[in-house]
Amino acid sequence: MTKPRLNWDVEPWSDDEPLECAMVVPETQDTATFTFRAPSGAWFDYQPGQFVTLDLPVPGGNVQRTYTISSSPSRPLSISVTVKAQPGSIGTRWMLDHLRPGVRLKAYGPSGIFSFHRHPARKYLFISAGSGITPVMSMTTWAWDSGEAADIVFVHAARRPSEIIFRKRLEQFVDRNPNLQLHFTVEEPDTFGAWPGYRGRLSQIMLGLMAPDYLEREVFCCGPEPFMQAVRDMLNGLGFDMDHYHQESFGAPVRVEADAPVIDDVVPDDDAGAEITFAASGVTTACSETDTVLTVAKRSGLNIPSGCTFGLCGTCKVRKISGEVHMVHNGGISDEEIEEGYILACCSNPMGRVSVEV
Repeated sequence: MTKPRLNWDVEPWSDDEPLECAMVVPETQDTATFTFRAPSGAWFDYQPGQFVTLDLPVPGGNVQRTYTISSSPSRPLSISVTVKAQPGSIGTRWMLDHLRPGVRLKAYGPSGIFSFHRHPARKYLFISAGSGITPVMSMTTWAWDSGEAADIVFVHAARRPSEIIFRKRLEQFVDRNPNLQLHFTVEEPDTFGAWPGYRGRLSQIMLGLMAPDYLEREVFCCGPEPFMQAVRDMLNGLGFDMDHYHQESFGAPVRVEADAPVIDDVVPDDDAGAEITFAASGVTTACSETDTVLTVAKRSGLNIPSGCTFGLCGTCKVRKISGEVHMVHNGGISDEEIEEGYILACCSNPMGRVSVEV
């Protein structure tokens, strides 16, 4: 077998040439890494964090699916994508069931603007969930291979420890690089498996413990839309300068800057007026959006039992009758309780007129 070697006399790979699957490596359940080479021996030139679009011959007709490149351009002989089958997935399911070494696929790219090469900084904070780990893994591998020892705090959220993609590889990086800090949080431990790390959804408290200097870091975030929304709410609430925040949805990667969606998050405004009616007490008080329901209640001479005052203990839970609040909590309330109309008074900001059962 001819040993693969980098031939600088050959132009970098372009999407005029198909990709040939060279290796398939299982990662976790329903997740695998597919490594491709160029049949011509061309090398791969791209920015860590970019994506490639694969043309997949599924039954019923070809479909195009976009995947972030999980390998690093510092290793240019091949290119890899790491895919996880979601419920109802067609293209990814076909890859897991049928894509094997030797199969050639039409591909397009690489493309994308989600790369720390575009935003150089002294310190980085990578935040990901699920298969959103792939672009930040590419960036971390580049940082490792470059020998620059970039200061990176790597935060990843998963359902269970067994579903953490690249866990062993990241831990090996950390063992040899004191400038790379690694933090995982899981929603629940594996059965019969000890878990010494963080447990629960990522929160402001966790983030402050994982990266106390988060205000000084360039943030790159990738994951499901609700996860990224929660991260933005956390950072906005902590006073982070969102000009240093960058995100990539693994559902809809952005090819060029002009296509980037405008992020218009709800951020309480100190100059915007609001009003809270405490229905059981018959008290209505004017306030601003930056006031919390708890603060306004105390100012109005009313008592809402409270403890931590940062959305963790759940003591200040009250039912909202009408209106909208902006609530960024730290685990003190469940999704079911929120659906039933409950809020945490200590971390809920009124957005206009609000009525609560107090």
